[in-house]
Formats: sequence, C-alpha cells, structure tokens
Amino acid sequence: MTTIHLKNGHVFDPANRVYNKKKDVFIQDGKVVKSLKKKSDQIINCTDKIIMPGAIDLHTHIGGGKVNIARLMLQEFHNNSDRDYDLTADFVPSTLKTGLQYIGMGYTSCFEPALLPMNARQSHLEMADIPFVDKGGYALLGNDDYLLAMIAKGAHQSEINDYVAFILKASQCIGIKVVNAGGINAFKFNQRALDVDEQSIRYKVTPRKIVNVLARAVYELGVPHPLHVHCSNLGVPGNFKSTIETIKAAEGLPIHITHIQFHSYGDNGDRKFSSASAEITEYLNKVPNLTCDVGQIMFGQTVTMSGDSMKQHKNHKHAHPKKWLCMDIECDAGCGVVPFKYKDQSFVNALQWAIGLETFLLAEDAEKIFLTTDHPNGGPFTSYPHLIKLLMDKTFRDDLLDRLAVDIKEHTILKDIKREYTLSEIATMTRSAPAKILGLKNKGSLSAGSDADITVYDKKLNDIEEMFAHPSHVIKDGILVVKNSVVQDYIWGKTQVVKPEYDPSIEKKLDKHFKKFNTIGLSNFAISNDEMSEVIGSDVNENECLRKRIS
Repeated sequence: MTTIHLKNGHVFDPANRVYNKKKDVFIQDGKVVKSLKKKSDQIINCTDKIIMPGAIDLHTHIGGGKVNIARLMLQEFHNNSDRDYDLTADFVPSTLKTGLQYIGMGYTSCFEPALLPMNARQSHLEMADIPFVDKGGYALLGNDDYLLAMIAKGAHQSEINDYVAFILKASQCIGIKVVNAGGINAFKFNQRALDVDEQSIRYKVTPRKIVNVLARAVYELGVPHPLHVHCSNLGVPGNFKSTIETIKAAEGLPIHITHIQFHSYGDNGDRKFSSASAEITEYLNKVPNLTCDVGQIMFGQTVTMSGDSMKQHKNHKHAHPKKWLCMDIECDAGCGVVPFKYKDQSFVNALQWAIGLETFLLAEDAEKIFLTTDHPNGGPFTSYPHLIKLLMDKTFRDDLLDRLAVDIKEHTILKDIKREYTLSEIATMTRSAPAKILGLKNKGSLSAGSDADITVYDKKLNDIEEMFAHPSHVIKDGILVVKNSVVQDYIWGKTQVVKPEYDPSIEKKLDKHFKKFNTIGLSNFAISNDEMSEVIGSDVNENECLRKRIS
C-alpha cells in the first residue's frame, strides 16, 4: 500500500494528550506508524493545517426500514444528484450520498442506533452500500416479548445475559439500545404513556426494571458501550424528572442517555414548557457512570424517525408535510416516521434549540458528552459544522439568539454562558471519546498501530464552520480519499461488532419461541461472518469485550 507523510501539521490527538503540537504523521499499510523506513510515496505539506483522527458519529440513523420508508415518503425533498462534488444536504440522503457527505466532512465511522434484530439483514445490506465509512449498529431490545416475558417470570440475570449476548452475535451489532423501555410493547395493548415506575398492562414490568436488567447484562458481558437509552416520556414537558429516574435505574452501572436534549424539559412558566438543562447537566457532571449525546435540533425541514412508535403516533398531528406512518415487524419493536419542520418563530422549537446548546455548554467534561443531532430527528448530520461553530463562538450564537423570530431570552440562560469549546474539546467529543466508549481500540487516535483514519483541516479558513465542512484531506484506512474537497477514490469500510461469550443452551429455548411465534426460524435469523462478507458485502471487525462471561 501507499505510504504517506503528513508533514509539519498542528496535531490534535486527545487520546495521547497531544493538543496543537507541531509534528509529522506517518502512514504505512493502512496504519499510523512511528516512522517510515524508506522515502514516502506521498508527502502532504500540512503547514497551516490541523491534523485530527477521523471523526466518529456514535448516533446517526443511516440504515434500516425506517430510513427507506422516509426516503420513499419524502421523495419531493430529494436532491438526486450523486456527483462527487455535490454534497448538497438531503435530510435522508441516499446510501451513496450519505457516504459522500460524511467523508466530505472528515467522518470515517458512523453508528446506526436502532437496529431491529429481526430486520438486521436488511439494515446491514443498506449500510454496506454506504461508501467510505466503517459502520455498526445497536440492537434494539426492551420491547420484545421474549425479554419481557423473561423479566416477568423472574428469570435469573445470567439467562438474560445469554439472550443479550446471542442477540449481539446474531444481529452483528456493537451495542444494545432500549427505546422507551416497555412503552412500545405497551402501546400495542392501548397504553398511550408509560412512566418509569408504571407497570405495562401485558407484562406488569416497569421501564425501571427493564433498564436495570439490560444495563447489568451489558456490563456483565463486558460490552464496551454502555446501554444506549432512549428514555420514557420523550418530548413531554417535565420529563427531566423521569430522565433522572432512568439514570438512577442503572444503579451505578454505566449508562448512556441518547438525544438528551429531548429529555431535558421542565414544565415551568406560563407556557408550561421550560429548560431543565441545568438539572440534567448537574447529574451528568457528578455521576461517573453517565454519558450522553445531545440530539441538538437545527431549524429547518427534516424528518423524525424513531422506534418510539408510542411518541411518533402522539406527534403525528404535527407532521409537516401532512403525512406519517407507524409500523412494526414481528411485534418485536415499533417504528414511526413523521416529517417535521423546526421553526425559529415557534417558542417551543426555539427553546429546544437553546436547551441543546445549554446542555453542551454546561457539561464540564468533553469525554462525557457527544456531538449529535440524532440525525435526522433534530436535523441532518450535515449541520455538524454549523453546530461546532455555535459551540466555539459565543458572539455567533448570541447573534443568532438575538435574531430568532420569537423572543426566548427570558427562558434561557444561553446568553449568560461565556464558555466556548476549544479545538481540543471538539477533537475529544468527536474522536477519542466516541472511540473509547465504543471500544474501538484502533480508532480515534494517532497512536502507532491505529487505523489510518485521518482528517486534515485548513487553518487558513478563518470561519470555523467552513473549516469543519470542507477538510483539505481525508485519509481512510491509509488511502487518500479526499483531496482539496474532491473525492479521489472510493473504498468501503468494515462493520464493527462485539461478540460476548454466552451459554449456547439459550438457543434451544429461542428455537422453540421462534417456531411458535415468528415467521422465520432461528437458523435464518442469525447472520454469520461469511454472510456478512460474501452476501451483504461488508467484512466484520470483532472488537474485544472488557471481561469474560460471568456465570
């Protein structure tokens, strides 16, 4: 393979505590190396340039049935050009454009946060069609009948662990996600809300119990990424209280709260809708087992797609344009697709925008908070450069706050917050921290032996948004794929997975369940490594678990 010498750049590598250090980076055989034994094939002059590891998006909806439903539903919004140099944003881009837009911003790994195990094959087929980036999925559990029945019957934690481990292996995933724990299942029995300590009609199980057993299973199996939790009461005024109770449900075990902006609402004031970002970030700052991503909303047209069919059904009356869909596969989970336009003349939308920024800025540790828009639910991932500028430039965000069509200044502390993110903090929250929390030992770092996924930004672009939107060079697996914002070569990344050990006797019990209740057999449910590479078209990279199976 080609050797590359990145010469004289300003390196930001938080994993190795390197912050704005002038140095060279060497690449050989797809890896970062300490030095080259012979003259490099290519020297890139990085004077006046910033070198960072490739960015990692740990929560972006890029594959699965809901994504294709949204594409079909909203064809009138598509820009159908897939030219290399046309990175015009769709909020549900094609697989090809997804890869082009991500690599064009310097992102080299992306993770689908709601992969339904029953639909894993289709999801992986779709993600395998996305060029450039490594990808992975979080398997959805917590509303499936098999797990809920086990919990209701008082199954031992070890049996639940075996089931979770089997699901990870069978669905070729890297983590476990729970969406509105128990709520989607309860919705099918005509419950329209389910609070943290409320029992579901069918199984008499609470969301607290579901979150607790799944967080414990993920921890005891040694899965690096904590349980990825979409809390109860998404979008409901006053829901910050149930968010805090969900955090407590983990009982000190690692837990990751996703799109926490949507779960940080108070019910104060004459409108009964207020910011609770201070209460939530107080927990984030003091609770060592807690991490989150924000799910920042951005003004404009988008589409919401979620496994939370309970909340999507409730929100369908706000659809823009006026069309929506809810569906389900094998009664294992749910799916709702509702197009939506965030408006700066809406008090609620404007305050949501401010709540997300407050959360970012009040969080003290960039290793515990992650840059997301819950693509496309809060806005398209192509808005990340704009979001980064909001975080790094107080004057810029104050000007936008002043120009909002609705006055929310009395309802937000945003203007009182003086903090501006540094380049080191941006590099942490988009590179080293997501690699660490996902267990990607060869990503998010410029250590010798790390995968050569590298982004080079031009310091001479004085505008932060422009700099992060158009890196001068992007290297993926040691190959220069973007040069001067133009794609040079197409490559396809791997699928990142974990496969904890488990007692195989769980498969005999599952086989009986599948034969009685499902339309496919267990043998057709699981996806092998050979199928991933030979049929689906993506090689698998198995990441290490943190510990052996606990009996």
